Amino acid sequence: MCFNYKLIFLLVFLQFFIGKITAGQDSLFMVYKFEIKEEIAPPVWHKTKKAFTEAKELNTDLILIHMNTYGGLLDAADSIRTAILNSSIPVWVFIDNNAASAGALISIACDSIYMRSGANIGAATVVDQTGKPLPDKYQSYMRSMMRSTAEASGRDPDIAQAMVDPAIYIEGIIDTGKVLTFTSTEALKYNFCEGIAESVDEVFRIANIKNYKIIEQHLSVSDRIIRFLINPMVSGILIMIIIGGIYFELQTPGIGFPLAASIVAALLYFAPLYIEGLAEHWEIIIFIIGLVLLGIEIFVVPGFGVPGIAGIILIVAGLTLSMTGNDGFNFGKVELTGLIRSFFIVIIAAFTSIMLSFYFGRKLLTSSTFGHFALDSVQNSDEGFSSSDNVYKSMVGKTGMAYTMLRPAGKVMIGEDIYDATAETGYIEKGIPIKVTGYQTSQLIVKKSE
Repeated sequence: MCFNYKLIFLLVFLQFFIGKITAGQDSLFMVYKFEIKEEIAPPVWHKTKKAFTEAKELNTDLILIHMNTYGGLLDAADSIRTAILNSSIPVWVFIDNNAASAGALISIACDSIYMRSGANIGAATVVDQTGKPLPDKYQSYMRSMMRSTAEASGRDPDIAQAMVDPAIYIEGIIDTGKVLTFTSTEALKYNFCEGIAESVDEVFRIANIKNYKIIEQHLSVSDRIIRFLINPMVSGILIMIIIGGIYFELQTPGIGFPLAASIVAALLYFAPLYIEGLAEHWEIIIFIIGLVLLGIEIFVVPGFGVPGIAGIILIVAGLTLSMTGNDGFNFGKVELTGLIRSFFIVIIAAFTSIMLSFYFGRKLLTSSTFGHFALDSVQNSDEGFSSSDNVYKSMVGKTGMAYTMLRPAGKVMIGEDIYDATAETGYIEKGIPIKVTGYQTSQLIVKKSE
């Protein structure tokens, strides 16, 4: 009887075990696929975060990256690399053609690499926007990142490092003086690739996965808008509009379109960065404080001193830090290159905006380019018409008072009449005596009366 019980127990166990194997063979292998076929930049990081979140929510078995990129920004690539290494779901990459520079870093972080015949991986030297290699301190950081990534994913760290450093020599693979780039055949030979495939379906045939379903990423309209707005070039344009709007608003009395344009641009700049977790409350607050201090400097405090300088610093700091991936006041994970890049985007955009604003502010109404906006009819003096130039010419040398604040544009009162005017230098507060020194484009040029 004892033997029979044991035999029955064994048969039941075997039936259960075989059933599990059969069920495992018939179960559907769920794959979440998204593409990286553009420059590695914040929009790609946005797409990657969305992909990993959706893959986890859908309880997929695998994340597949379909890649073809020449590289991009190191800070965005590092964020993607970290997400891959920390992922509880296995991540594979299918290199359709190129995985250069930042693309190589992301690929090496993946659990498995598959490449199309004729594809390439490597050439991860850090370069500037002209393609010139950056100083060794940047290369050193990239070398260590490539090496540690290869170690974490079970690949040869020396080969990964040789993709950055031309000084590395690996017998039979790379000589000194050259940066390593593997073809698909070479990558397969040196265990930097699990297989060569011509399509995504062939990737799964090589991996012996037969029963699978691919869920492709679909970006919503809001995702596409956010990706567009966080593009560094678009961010630079928005900064130009913010600064230009403030500049033009200061040149005209009252509140009008320039200020509205500046506010809308600021919202479009900060809102997507806030949604992405880059811009934090305190970074937006210091930007607003900077604007307030600058306003105090212009409208309250005469001259230009501490409030103005502090305001400019806070404005630049708020715009710059909103583009970096710091965690609160912790900047330990912020790369110096990313911080410098953000700073220069802000500075270059602000400088360009001020120069363009100054140029167009002086030339817009006087340039012949805009002549079609003017009337072509002629009002001859012999027909009873008189030129207003004579009126403005007669004002030269006369004195009056600032009817509004001139910053530098505003209005002045001479006798009982009010005229549009521009301060010759600086600004003039309301009620200050003035003297007319000239006129231009239907505006008096004035200075403080001595």
